[in-house]
Amino acid sequence: MPDLPAIRVVPVTPEWRHALLQLRVTAPQRDFVSDIEPSLSDAENCPGSEPMAILYNEEPVGYYRIEAHAGSLADRDFDRPAVGLRSFFIDHRWQGRGLATQALSALTADLGVRYPDARMVVLLVNCRNLAALRLYLRACFVDTGELYHGGRSGPQHLLWRTLP
Repeated sequence: MPDLPAIRVVPVTPEWRHALLQLRVTAPQRDFVSDIEPSLSDAENCPGSEPMAILYNEEPVGYYRIEAHAGSLADRDFDRPAVGLRSFFIDHRWQGRGLATQALSALTADLGVRYPDARMVVLLVNCRNLAALRLYLRACFVDTGELYHGGRSGPQHLLWRTLP
């Protein structure tokens, strides 16, 4: 059997849930990323939302959720079929090791399989969250130049990336 890649993404199942609830971001990041418990609970109960775990050597190190209807992120429609990326983060103990970049590659590859009709993934990133903005731009996301003003911590850039 071939070795599993160091980073992989999987739907959240009961076996991963407890470990995921232990994940945290740094205090300054809390302005930009919701706590995992309400996000996870909402995703589990919201049709069209799928909670996902980021695993590093089979250990949960991050989380995100996919919105089957990208318009729910920015209250707008898109000209191509799109999914939304929300609540993406790597646990503070694992940050600074390049795992977020690897996780974005793994999740976009996964989205191409999981949502074969989708042509792009969209996300919002707070204008003050410069580290995340740089990360997404390095991961081939494109800043549309549009701002969304409905976020809890101020305006957010609208970014997109083509799916494989």
